[in-house]
Amino acid sequence: MRVLVTNDDGITSEGLHALASSIAAMGHQPVVAAPSSDWSGSSACLGPIHDPKRVPIEQVDIPISVGSVVTAYSVDGPPALITMLASLGGFGDPPEAVVAGINRGPNTGRSTLFSGTIGAVLAGERFGLSGLAVSLDVLPSVGPDGPFERPCWRTADGLVRLIFPWVISAPPRTVLNLNVPDRPEGEVKGLRRASLAPVGGVRTVITGRDDEGLDINVITSELPVPEGSDSYLLRDGWATLTSLLPTHASEIDLPLEVWETTWLGQSGSSETSMERD
Repeated sequence: MRVLVTNDDGITSEGLHALASSIAAMGHQPVVAAPSSDWSGSSACLGPIHDPKRVPIEQVDIPISVGSVVTAYSVDGPPALITMLASLGGFGDPPEAVVAGINRGPNTGRSTLFSGTIGAVLAGERFGLSGLAVSLDVLPSVGPDGPFERPCWRTADGLVRLIFPWVISAPPRTVLNLNVPDRPEGEVKGLRRASLAPVGGVRTVITGRDDEGLDINVITSELPVPEGSDSYLLRDGWATLTSLLPTHASEIDLPLEVWETTWLGQSGSSETSMERD
C-alpha cells in the first residue's frame, strides 16, 4: 500500500524519518513528502504560498534505517496542501492512507484543530483517505529554543505498528489521533481511548509588546483538565487514542485491550490494566 508520510515539523525532523521507517517496516511503500520548513500550527491551511500557480518541490534522501535511505519530497508549503497534492497525483500514484508525525510535542485537547499534523490527516479525509496522526509528548529541556533531549521515538513506533494496520482495515475516512508519553516503553502505563480536553498540552502566552509587534512563547499548560481527557491521561503517563471524526470512528469498537496487551508485553511492562470511557 502507498502511504503518504508527512508532518508539520519539516523534512529534516527525526520524527518524520522514524515514522517513514515504521511504515516501510510494515511492508508498505512510504511516500514521504513534508514541508521544507516548520509549519507547526498551520492547521489545514493550503497557503499562503509565494506563487499561487506553482509549488516548489525538491527531491531529497532521508534515512529510514541504518544504511538505508528513501527519496522524499521537500515541499515549500503546509502539510494539508501536501496531502492535497499527493491525492491529486503530485508525487506519483495517489496514496491510499495518510500518516502524519511523529510530532515533536503533544497534540491534545481542542487546540489540536490548530495543528498542522492534524490538518494533514483531516485533509486526507476530504479525499476519502483514512489517517493516523502521531505525536510524542516532547518539550524543550532548556527554554523554547534550547536543546532537546533525544526523544523516545521507539515508544511511539511500537504503537504505530499495532494501530496502523487496524486503521487501514477500518471504514474509509477513519481518522485517529495518537499521543504518546516521551518515556521508554516499559515506563508508559498503557493505552486509553480519550476525549478531547478543553485545553491542550501547551498554550501560547504574550511575553512582551511594543509599537511594532508582540512577543509570544509556547509553554506547558498547567490548566486543569477533566479526568479521562487526552491531556489529563497523557500527563499521567498514558498513551491516548482519540477519534477526530465522530461520524466515522467513534462508534467503532477499537481493539484497545489487544493493542495494549501486545504492546506492553513486547516492552516487558507488567502494567496490563485497561479502562474504556
